[in-house]
Amino acid sequence: MRTDLIRKTALTTAGIAATGIGIAAPAIAAHADAKPASAQTERKSGGHSERELNVRYEAQPNFFYCGPAATRNALSVQGKDINVDAMAKEMGTTEAGTNSINDITPVLNKETGNNAYHSVEISTPNADDKQTDTLRTDIVRTIDDGRAVVANIAGTTTDTDGNTHSFEGGHYISVVGYRDNGHQVKIADSANPDTASYWVSVDHLGDWIATRGYSTN
Repeated sequence: MRTDLIRKTALTTAGIAATGIGIAAPAIAAHADAKPASAQTERKSGGHSERELNVRYEAQPNFFYCGPAATRNALSVQGKDINVDAMAKEMGTTEAGTNSINDITPVLNKETGNNAYHSVEISTPNADDKQTDTLRTDIVRTIDDGRAVVANIAGTTTDTDGNTHSFEGGHYISVVGYRDNGHQVKIADSANPDTASYWVSVDHLGDWIATRGYSTN
């Protein structure tokens, strides 16, 4: 049975309940790709319409490490392999989770050696067209730059295969690919290696992030 824990985030100024991370997951790791992390799959049609980054995937080792695990998976696309315990300490992760995306962004910047990442908030209950379009643009730009996006999500969404993914108490995921010019995006999800990756529409992802935020180039 999964345990979902909720905390308040410093990211939202409207006092909306936001980031709490509590996802039960097997204490095992699964490696999804043996190719060099810097390798990319790319198909062009008048510009980049599709691109996927190769992730050295690992599942989170406990129910509250989704923040460090998502960050670790995101950094793996750049060939980095940072210990999740060390990142959890830097993020202030406890059994109540990682407080907000603002705790993720500084770690991404530290481990990449520059200030490439910044946090973006979607404070409304649902993402509007402008917020969704900004999210799509941010994902395409970041992935084209060879980096993954980390997103704080909550609630339930449906992927492009019709499967549901539910994290009512909150969760962190990595966005590691896009297709159809960013209208569909690939998720690396540390919660369960049986569903390590899946595709969702960017519209669904925007609503999944709503009231929280994401870290992007």
